[in-house]
Amino acid sequence: MYKKRRRLKKEVIVGAVILLAVIIIGILAFNYFSYHSSYTYKLKEIGYQDDEVETILNNLEDTQIDDILEKEYNRNIPKLIIQKYFIYKNLDRYSKYMDENTEESPKNVVAIVNVNGDYDYYTHTKKTDMSKKNLILTNKYNYLDENYTPEDLIKISNRYAYEDNHVREEVNDQYVSMWKAANEEGLVLIANSSFRSYESQEAVWKRYKNQHGEEYADKYAARAGYSEHQTGLCIDIVSDGAIANDFEDTEEFKWLQKNAYKYGFILRYPKGKEKITGYSYESWHYRYVGVEAAKEIHDADITFDEYYAYYLAK
Repeated sequence: MYKKRRRLKKEVIVGAVILLAVIIIGILAFNYFSYHSSYTYKLKEIGYQDDEVETILNNLEDTQIDDILEKEYNRNIPKLIIQKYFIYKNLDRYSKYMDENTEESPKNVVAIVNVNGDYDYYTHTKKTDMSKKNLILTNKYNYLDENYTPEDLIKISNRYAYEDNHVREEVNDQYVSMWKAANEEGLVLIANSSFRSYESQEAVWKRYKNQHGEEYADKYAARAGYSEHQTGLCIDIVSDGAIANDFEDTEEFKWLQKNAYKYGFILRYPKGKEKITGYSYESWHYRYVGVEAAKEIHDADITFDEYYAYYLAK
């Protein structure tokens, strides 16, 4: 009886050891296969380092990571996906542009590609989405119909503008409010140019082209249909005695930099943003986008093109 109990006890112990071994092997096998089927393992197999893997896992969705795994190792990807205005559908274009323009930072690459700046001007064009109302985009990739004219155009009073200036009614009201606020501080704003028809914009561009060539014309003026002036939402603002970029040296300009957004206006073509806007710096060109959007653009320190691409078109 005693020997029988010892034998049973021994069998129980052996059975327990075997069961424990099976469990341990099972756990090790599970962990092995789990790791080898994980994104971490697969990304490292392609060539991504630990910090790059962590960046990818923390910033991309599973479907996007699956797509990354179909590609070869790309050192640009971890640098690009952490940018604030990164849009995944543009990834391949970002990477291509970054490889071809090594002097550009990942931040600039994202901004430029988001606004189609990696394409030649007046290619990949489409008709302006008019459903955006005050936030419609008109630039070198988005155009207005030849016969488009805003229905609510009104004349800006000669008290606030040079002769024959027209804008949309809401723009006029906000401009007058802004003019009065500046005037209370002893400053005088003058609307120098505003709405232009398709035909008048065509005349401006052709004049530049005839005088200086097509490249110069495209740098300083929009082609007909691609001009913001046709929207009735923008005003070229100057002050007495100041023309072109001399305006930036005036107190009126400094005041607008601090206050224009409060009335729904933004500086449309800022200095240093030429690759994004497609135009040379224009200290006088102000675009009405509404108070809410103007504040968001002002606070984020971005152009309207960037705002539209990320918040409206995305």
